[in-house]
Amino acid sequence: MRKFLVNVNGTKYEIEVEEISADQVKTAAPAAPAAAAPTPAPAPAAPKAAGAGEKVSSPMPGNILQVNVTVGQTVKAGQVLMVLEAMKMENEILAPCDGKVTGLNVNKGSTVEAGSLLATIG
Repeated sequence: MRKFLVNVNGTKYEIEVEEISADQVKTAAPAAPAAAAPTPAPAPAAPKAAGAGEKVSSPMPGNILQVNVTVGQTVKAGQVLMVLEAMKMENEILAPCDGKVTGLNVNKGSTVEAGSLLATIG
């Protein structure tokens, strides 16, 4: 066992990780093909259409608790664009690059699926 100190949002956690050798690693058999997922219901109308530029997608399904930007606003890489609640956890969605918000596809209270387009930064 090896011990590590991990810092998550300013809170430090001590974790233990077991080291294993390469011959102890078991390879999983390929999974059977999954059944086709049902088509999600159409999303509610977005406030503004998507613009050109870097797309910001939802990393997981959840609800938008807060939208901190507006279309036309200049943002810096790492700036919090919005807050996504998933499984009772609040996740900050950060700007991947510097630029101007050219499209905003969600409102406060919107429900999103994993991979849904949230915003565009140009």
